[in-house]
Amino acid sequence: LDKHVVSDLTMSGRLDLSQSRYDQSTYLGRVKHMFEVTDPLTILASDKDLDSARDLVVAYRAGKEPKGTTDEQVWAAKKLYDSAFHPQTGEKNFILGRMSCQVPGNMIITGCMMTFYKSTPQLIFWNFANQSFNAIVNYTNRNASSSISNEMLATAFVSATTASVAVAVTLNNFIQKSPTLSKGVIGRFVPLMAVGAANCINIPLMRQVELKEGITVSTEDGKEIGKSKNAALSAVLQVIPSRILMALPSMGLTPLVMAALDARGIIARMPWINLPATLAVTGISLVVSTPACCAIFPQTAAISLSSLEPELKEKVEKLVRPAPSHLYYNKGL
Repeated sequence: LDKHVVSDLTMSGRLDLSQSRYDQSTYLGRVKHMFEVTDPLTILASDKDLDSARDLVVAYRAGKEPKGTTDEQVWAAKKLYDSAFHPQTGEKNFILGRMSCQVPGNMIITGCMMTFYKSTPQLIFWNFANQSFNAIVNYTNRNASSSISNEMLATAFVSATTASVAVAVTLNNFIQKSPTLSKGVIGRFVPLMAVGAANCINIPLMRQVELKEGITVSTEDGKEIGKSKNAALSAVLQVIPSRILMALPSMGLTPLVMAALDARGIIARMPWINLPATLAVTGISLVVSTPACCAIFPQTAAISLSSLEPELKEKVEKLVRPAPSHLYYNKGL
């Protein structure tokens, strides 16, 4: 293990699977961890492979792993486990909602959004597809200590889709009315602005139960104290910029590359290359930006005691002696 890897060994010499393989207190360590969680190749793992990985992780935690099991085998199983199972419930996530599906899913949808954006029907369809995918991802990776009803899910989906379509159509119509803008690269950035607006609406609405009821906060050793609305707000405010920044390289770099190809007459000579080239640039960008942006904030986030609600702060001071300076919560992704 290199200097960026946590000790991962308990006093008995066993791996501590409650922690990441990499130091989560550093950005580089979090990036390495998220590269494993979002590795698109893990989406190819069969249900049998995933179940075997889960069984090995569970067995190892109980000290009942098969004789001769190596550390690397355990870490490989943990990588598959983290890519497909919810960190709190242990349930297998729906395939389209897994973080390992972020790169291939976003590559296809984002690439099509930036290829087919000039007509209103195209804008509506691809923004609808994008928000459908976002809704699945947001719900799958929510903090599981709060539940959300079907009505709330529908409200979040409709609101985010309406916002993204409204922004896209308005901007597109404005650009089309200007001969200067319509011939330039500006129009290619319409999808990015629509996605940014939608994320600001979709994520808070999809996680509204957390904001209303709070999410579970615990001490460093895992003792649950209660639910905090302030922690929930902090979690959402960390996820929103991460998601917008995640889209920025693919939806910002791709239009520039495609505009350069267009200016050189390549697309005019080979119109068939438009979509494949867009998908390629988008995919390469997402492979880097997805883990890099998911890692901006720690998955297990800290909130200071002074930032908690007064009644929760009082509860902490009564239950834990001495009172900790911070409590911890799962911010979601």
